[in-house]
Amino acid sequence: MSKLVSIIMPALNEAIAIPGVIRNIPIDVFADMGYDVEILVVDNGSLDGTKEKALEAGARVVFEPRTGYGYAYKKGFAEAKGSIICTLDADGSYPTDVIPDYVNHLLDDDLDFISTDRLKFLKDGAMNGVNRVGNAVLSFVSRLLFRFPFRDSQSGMWVFRKSLLKKLKLCSGGMALSEEIKVRTACDLNAKVTEFPIHYANRFGTPKLRPWRDGFINLFHLLRLRLIRR
Repeated sequence: MSKLVSIIMPALNEAIAIPGVIRNIPIDVFADMGYDVEILVVDNGSLDGTKEKALEAGARVVFEPRTGYGYAYKKGFAEAKGSIICTLDADGSYPTDVIPDYVNHLLDDDLDFISTDRLKFLKDGAMNGVNRVGNAVLSFVSRLLFRFPFRDSQSGMWVFRKSLLKKLKLCSGGMALSEEIKVRTACDLNAKVTEFPIHYANRFGTPKLRPWRDGFINLFHLLRLRLIRR
C-alpha cells in the first residue's frame, strides 16, 4: 500500500505562478519511492482565477475565508490526508525537486520536522534588503529567546510528520505562524529537527508580505510566545 504525502500551498492571487509550481512537483519520483501525493491548495480569497488554475494543474483546492497565511495553513493542516506534510509557497520561490529527498531524510534519520534555510545560497534579488534585515533580526531574537536551532526563522518550506499537529497549539493567523511552528516544535516539544539550505528563487507575481507591518507583528508574537512559556 502506497504512503501518502500532502503538499500544502496557501495561495492568494497566485494564478501566474501556481500552475508551474504544481506541475513541477516530482510526482513520478514519489511514485518510484512508493508514495502517493496529494497537492492541496488553500485559496485565501483569490480574485484572479487561482482556484481554476490550480484545479486545472491537478491540485485539490479548499477555501479559507479568513485572510492570513496562518489561517490558510491551519485550514490546510486540518484538510490534509497524508501522514507526511510538505509546505510550499505558491509563487515559485521554493524548489520542488528536493521534496522527495527531504521526505526520505525525515524517515531515514527518524526526524520529526525539517525546515529550510534560504540564506546560504541566496541569489541577488531573491530577497530585498529590508526583508533580509528583518529576517536576520527575527532569527536572532528567536535564538536569543528560545535557543532556537534554525538559521532562517521565517522560511516557509517545511517537511514534517502530521502527528506533530496533535501536540501543537498554533495561535497565529498571519505570517508569524512560520516562526511559531518552529518554536513550538523544536523548543516546546523538543522534537527531532534539522534544517537544510535551499536555492531560493525570485517569486512570480506581486509580493504579499508587508515588511514593516508583518515584521513588527512577528517580533511581538515572539515576545508573546516567550511570556506564555514562562
